Amino acid sequence: MTSALTRIAAFLCACFIAACSSADPLPPAGRWQGAHEDSRLIVIVRLQIDPKGAVRVSAPNAIGEFDAMPAEELNALRARLVSEAAQTRPGIGPMPLDFNGKEFRKPGGVAPQLEWDAANKRMTMIYYSGNRASVRVPLEPVGEFDNS
Repeated sequence: MTSALTRIAAFLCACFIAACSSADPLPPAGRWQGAHEDSRLIVIVRLQIDPKGAVRVSAPNAIGEFDAMPAEELNALRARLVSEAAQTRPGIGPMPLDFNGKEFRKPGGVAPQLEWDAANKRMTMIYYSGNRASVRVPLEPVGEFDNS
């Protein structure tokens, strides 16, 4: 009798482990923001992931020759991008992304859109623009987005 109970318990444990290992991991819920700037690209990022895993990203950007731009114009451009991120974010619908515990990808896609480092609680958005090399934008967790 105990042999049969032991086998049943072992079978149930194996089924439980198999069910847990095949379940898709839930993405981390929260808000993150960040920015990247170099001589040819400025991108402002706002990311929100709700508790059900719906992902919303706003990433207004500008591409140009910023080394030659006067400081006043560059500051105005930065302010415009931050304002654009604040204004457009509420109207952005969820983006369908698959999450494997580390990377977010478009369904069936190859290139990661976001990377999550769970050990260090770090989120990174990968910015793609045509024939430019991709840019990793580090994001910081925030309670509320900074709109200044």
